[in-house]
Amino acid sequence: MVYVLLGTGFEEVEAITPVDLLRRAGVSVATVGINGKVVYGSHGIGVEADLELGQLDLTALDMIVLPGGLKGVASIRASQAAMEAVRFAWENGKYTAAICAAPTVLADLGITQGRKATCYPGFEPDLGTPYATDTAAVVVDGRLITAASAGCAVPFGLALVAALKGREVAKQIVIR
Repeated sequence: MVYVLLGTGFEEVEAITPVDLLRRAGVSVATVGINGKVVYGSHGIGVEADLELGQLDLTALDMIVLPGGLKGVASIRASQAAMEAVRFAWENGKYTAAICAAPTVLADLGITQGRKATCYPGFEPDLGTPYATDTAAVVVDGRLITAASAGCAVPFGLALVAALKGREVAKQIVIR
């Protein structure tokens, strides 16, 4: 199961695009509302989450995904349960993925320290060291998958598919 955390103010493209690509690949995905069942993104688009945060089954977790959006990232940081879910994923060998400003949440938890990662240009000092250049759309370092911005949502989503289902399946998503 892939859980995509949606906090109030999340970046819609960075959340919905990966969900769409993962579901096209046959991956079980659930959006998780941190601040309730209906969560509004950074552009005022309301999304009805599949689950609320308290309904997470961490024993079923294969991957956790954090979309960006400054307010969405602040929502994740403000939720002890969300931060614990991210920590649980990483400490239990699960894929941990974040895009745009959200890799800074991973840095808060020490996940990016000593690993290659990328984020929204200008946030690199917040990742720890080393980090990839801001020209990298997506960086995969083992179980850590990061992407730079909303414009990277498709390659980010395809990297998530490749991690869980293999590169050939990800290529087929592009061809369809």
